[in-house]
Amino acid sequence: MTVDQLLSTPLKVVNIGLAGFADDLRRHNVPVVQVDWSPPAKGDPKLAALVAKLNADERVDAANREALARMLKADLVAVDVRPAREVVPRLKERMVLHAGPPVPWERMCGPLRAAVQGACVLEGWAPDLAAAEKLVLSGGIQFGQNHDHDAVGPMAGITTVSMPVFVVENRAFGNRAYVTINEGMGKVMRYGANDAEVLTRLRWFIDKLGPALGAALRQSGGLALKPIVARGLSMGDENHMRNQACSALFLRAIAPLLARVVSDQAELAKMFEFLGNNEMFFLNVAMAMGKAITDPARGIEASSVVTTMARNGTEFGIRVSGTGPEWFAAPSEQPRGVYFPGYTAKDANPDIGDSAIVETIGLGGFAMATAPAVVSAVGGTVGDALNYTRAMYDITVGRSPDWTMPALDFAGVPVGIDIRKVVETGIRPTINTGIAHRLPGIGQVGAGIVNPPFSIFERALAALAAKLGIGA
Repeated sequence: MTVDQLLSTPLKVVNIGLAGFADDLRRHNVPVVQVDWSPPAKGDPKLAALVAKLNADERVDAANREALARMLKADLVAVDVRPAREVVPRLKERMVLHAGPPVPWERMCGPLRAAVQGACVLEGWAPDLAAAEKLVLSGGIQFGQNHDHDAVGPMAGITTVSMPVFVVENRAFGNRAYVTINEGMGKVMRYGANDAEVLTRLRWFIDKLGPALGAALRQSGGLALKPIVARGLSMGDENHMRNQACSALFLRAIAPLLARVVSDQAELAKMFEFLGNNEMFFLNVAMAMGKAITDPARGIEASSVVTTMARNGTEFGIRVSGTGPEWFAAPSEQPRGVYFPGYTAKDANPDIGDSAIVETIGLGGFAMATAPAVVSAVGGTVGDALNYTRAMYDITVGRSPDWTMPALDFAGVPVGIDIRKVVETGIRPTINTGIAHRLPGIGQVGAGIVNPPFSIFERALAALAAKLGIGA
């Protein structure tokens, strides 16, 4: 084509990078295609060089293939519900496990402190909330992280010895994970509520619901969980903020079993009513699934796959397969989302909870494409939901053959967050989340989207490179 021909032909513009150039062209009625692009590693040449070296290292790719294979091989079964003291490893009397990475009492957020105090009263370690705080300040309570005890917990994530926990077994590898029973919505301990209503419900869990669920699951020989999630995804769940379908499917499976082991008809009706009205019930089970899936992928030398994402309301932390038990943590960000009437972002606590474990296995924000109804809860459009999932394919190592999404032509959910890809692309994992009030005792004030701090992936990348003897 000659220069004259080129100048006489209508312009067809592709703009790469800064959208402002495309906006200027559109204002002059010039057709333009905008291509989102940013330099690798956010333009940091040393970080980009480190990513390039890790990308070229076959040890990392081989390790990630192994991590993905272990995650996809998982065979998940809910086998029991037991008091935490009977099954959670190394859990002691007067020990409180919480969500996220380690955090001392002095730095705990309001909802987490309130939940700790409520748990102390529930266990009988203190007669009231004020005495519970004094007990903590005197050193009478030992703190630990759920993830260090094969457990997970939503929001504050409190686990203590009397609380009944689901036992989820990964029969492909023989490991187990534990999670408390979901309390439902409204005033609940996981959001920092700790009054008489909350404690009465939890005592009913301890005395009635937990033992009944345990007896039902033991009688059944275990309830397979992967098929429930597969069907729930096709029915509009993403298993973080939307669990309606899976909760109903779980109730359908457990109801006849409960009917066989609970002879008190009034008590049985109360259990059915609670389970039937609790649309978030399956969330906790999904979290234990996530823990049971990712634990066998820990400790694979050279693997850059994330095996833990968790928040304590103060900091957001990750762990990476190839760097062992080390936490990489930074301040939690504020979720972006929709607030209940009467509340605003000023009321919100920073992100909190172990529930981001579901994103590490391809659910939650990674499966938004299959749950367009969740958009109304977290903000955005159906198109946004599709794009959130598409973006997650760019930072993961594979797709699930078992969990597929109709809205994306039955593509498998993206599995296995790769810190190399996060740093290279600048795309951070998308997490669906509830929003807790920053003050204790109020509870949930909204729901939204949140991302881990980018810095924790940078630091994890540097640590993995150092372990492999790679310098920038």
